[in-house]
Amino acid sequence: MLTLGIDPGISRTGYGLVRKIDEDLTLVGYGVITPESESPPAQRLRVICDELERIIVHHRPTDVAVERLFFSSNARTALAVGEARGVALLAAAKHDLPVYEYTPSEVKESLVGYGRATKGQVQELVKIVLGLDFMPEPDDAADALAVAICHLYALRPIDLLKQEG
Repeated sequence: MLTLGIDPGISRTGYGLVRKIDEDLTLVGYGVITPESESPPAQRLRVICDELERIIVHHRPTDVAVERLFFSSNARTALAVGEARGVALLAAAKHDLPVYEYTPSEVKESLVGYGRATKGQVQELVKIVLGLDFMPEPDDAADALAVAICHLYALRPIDLLKQEG
């Protein structure tokens, strides 16, 4: 199975593709979608949606894992991230992909075993779990990979049978 992880943001949306075969996780690809900062918000959202759809069509993931906004002290930031999340959910729905959502603390707990782990700790575990000899960068892409890994760790064998059948 191939999971597309997404770390949504209006300025930068990270994505990461992780394949699971038996218990092995491997990196397929990752990156960041960066719309022009001068573009109006609607145009930025369109760019994010178009790029996510391009990634979906090219890689054909079996499911999508999206980081859920749990809390933000800045209402403007929270709204913008919410809009980008909506676009990510729409892109997945347009391709009939199941979507799973995880809060940042759930992702950290899954990878590091501690819900308040630092970004550096999460990135180090992404590197180790995927057997990489480099740290995936930028942070948004590494976070998207962490969301995908969290999802793949969360799947139980019965869930895998449902997706394959």
